[in-house]
Amino acid sequence: MSSSDAVEIAFEVPGWPPIKNEALSLFSANNRQHERVRELLEATAVASRSVGWNVTDRLVGLDVTLRAPRGRPAGDATNYLGGIGDVLQDKSSPINLDLSHLGSLQQVALYLDDRQIVRVRYDVEPADNPSYSVRVVVLSHL
Repeated sequence: MSSSDAVEIAFEVPGWPPIKNEALSLFSANNRQHERVRELLEATAVASRSVGWNVTDRLVGLDVTLRAPRGRPAGDATNYLGGIGDVLQDKSSPINLDLSHLGSLQQVALYLDDRQIVRVRYDVEPADNPSYSVRVVVLSHL
């Protein structure tokens, strides 16, 4: 990571986050979460271009705020965080999985591996329609 790289990125996504709760990869074209994955990648791509984000190999913090009707999300925090964490990691060398259905979105990533996430914050707020915000920050103190 060079000194000119952004150290924080934040963006909003309409709808529910991708939820990691089945054996089938989130990146499979047949996964029920396929549209949610695409929406997250599209929002990430726009935000990355806007702030000049380069994929980091450093430790990061992940903050997610989920806005849910009646304040009750359809899934649980760990499954949402797992889904978001997976989608935002590097996908350039998938093992036994064809990602060609993602097109250029396959190249969208904020970090190399979700194991780089060492700090997490998750909040739920009531709202009329589901949406969520994501913030990833490169941690300098670890």
